[in-house]
Amino acid sequence: MAAFDPWDPAFVDDPYPAYAELRDRGRVTYYEPTDQWLVPRHADVSALLRDRRLGRTYQHRFTHEDFGRTAPPPEHEPFHTLNDHGMLDLEPPDHTRIRRLVSKAFTPRTVEQLKPYVSQLAAELVDALVAKGGGDLLTDVAEPLPVAVIAEMLGIPESDRAPLRPWSADICGMYELSPSEDTAAKAVRASDEFSSYLRELIAARRKNPGDDLISGMIAAHDEDDDRLTEQELISTAVLLLNAGHEATVNSTVNGWWALFRNPEQLAALRADHSLIPSAVEELMRYDTPLQLFERWVLDEIEIDGTTIPRGAEIAMLFGAANHDPAVFTDPGRLDLTRADNPHISFSAGIHYCIGAPLARIELAASMGALLERAPTLRLAAEPERKPNFVIRGLEGLSVEVG
Repeated sequence: MAAFDPWDPAFVDDPYPAYAELRDRGRVTYYEPTDQWLVPRHADVSALLRDRRLGRTYQHRFTHEDFGRTAPPPEHEPFHTLNDHGMLDLEPPDHTRIRRLVSKAFTPRTVEQLKPYVSQLAAELVDALVAKGGGDLLTDVAEPLPVAVIAEMLGIPESDRAPLRPWSADICGMYELSPSEDTAAKAVRASDEFSSYLRELIAARRKNPGDDLISGMIAAHDEDDDRLTEQELISTAVLLLNAGHEATVNSTVNGWWALFRNPEQLAALRADHSLIPSAVEELMRYDTPLQLFERWVLDEIEIDGTTIPRGAEIAMLFGAANHDPAVFTDPGRLDLTRADNPHISFSAGIHYCIGAPLARIELAASMGALLERAPTLRLAAEPERKPNFVIRGLEGLSVEVG
């Protein structure tokens, strides 16, 4: 297991050879440093994402003590209150109820209507990049586009948006393996500040509803007149913001870094913009923005003759599954024309990403704008990989135009 080391910069830079070793070892491997069972093959990851014997939480069925786990430290409570009331970390019946109510406001039609706004914003951001001859693709295009889009959807005023990305980054630090106390302290502070801000915004929308997602979620109810609680509203808004841009930001810079390293594929894309939809899917597969997704074992399961007991934690390796040669022909090759591409970058089952259609619109819009308005875009400096393993991205991506 020496090759799999999520704290080794060399592994973080390129984990895919270690994933191949894991797949060759078998369908499941116990990893002592994190006390997790690693699952690297596509068929198993896909099946386990749909297996109701596993859960994102166990607290709907067990106490911490019953499950053989220790409760989080009391000083981390603001983060866990925020995190544990979002649908990503809930199981039925609460997950079902919240997702149903959120879906009433977050409809495919709502997302489709955003296309002109997304395209216009992408064009403006790329034009600004071109006007100054280049810059950091991360901060100039990849970040501002999805942050502005989800903030616009939620109804967060433009003057209030500056802290959104820092709050999100600090909260998402807790999703890494074995986060430090410093990381936890930042997440707690961000959770407090973000929650306080949203509490005030929700109160204002209750008095004066607008044509925005927060107003829609306040108004959403079902036939039993069931509504989201204030904490569920806050947690859902934070989840939509965090999930609504983190993957898109990282997919954008990971994707362009991959294109620069595969010039023949970039040339084909520049010659044929109709490849954009399949390119978006292939780039998400090729360098997966979310490398690992965890589940608790609620009822004992068996994988390939190995019994995994209740109370254990399974780490499904999305990056490894997306490079499984049993599913993807020549998985280490970037192929923007790949037609059969069942990648699991958006997860699967009841926790399938509710924002996947929006992410695809944003990724296609930024790619199209860069291809059309910056046809000579090129790499200006070798990028540095962020030290994070679970959420995979770059520190920046310096580019030149002209």
